[in-house]
Amino acid sequence: MYVKICGLRDAATAHHAVSSGADAVGVVMSPRSPRHASAAQAAEVLAAVRAHQRDGAPVDTVLVVNRMPAREAAELTGELGFDVLQLHGAYTPHEIAAAAALLPRVWRATSLELDPALRAGEFGEERLLVDGAIPGSGDPWDLSALRSGTDARRRLGSGWILAGGLDPQNVTAAIAATRPWGVDVSSGVERAPGVKDPDRIVRFIRAARR
Repeated sequence: MYVKICGLRDAATAHHAVSSGADAVGVVMSPRSPRHASAAQAAEVLAAVRAHQRDGAPVDTVLVVNRMPAREAAELTGELGFDVLQLHGAYTPHEIAAAAALLPRVWRATSLELDPALRAGEFGEERLLVDGAIPGSGDPWDLSALRSGTDARRRLGSGWILAGGLDPQNVTAAIAATRPWGVDVSSGVERAPGVKDPDRIVRFIRAARR
């Protein structure tokens, strides 16, 4: 199970996440978010991941934005040195394509509320991240529409990532119910908004791979 730990802002937490087995770490650059990172903080996270990768398996670094124009976000992703750009929200196929023209790896993150007819890869994105109605809230949401055999689950296909309201206590059951390719967590491994808890990170990764 592919596991992404998102909303990181410092080297120590990034090092802990990748040392604990995370496949990807995310940095949020959105001023309205309690997890918003500055360019200097993003550089810290990237440096920590690169130091780890000299001795370990590759880890994807993901820049997450939700209001920035797609092309501008792709340019920033390349300038900072991230592997992946994650566009969160109501981005159009044209905007996804504009970003992908500059950066090979673009992910799209949205919800069934915004797009009830979601299909993985429909906009040309590398990965589709399916989130709850209020991204970053940490609120659990009704996963019944994504259970095996449902129309939404058939449309999604494979290769998508589940997010929204996941934590060490519920991620095992959520994976069993929906069978995603990967999972993404941010607030579910925090002790306070924007402050990660090292123990919760470890427990989340273990539970996701149980």
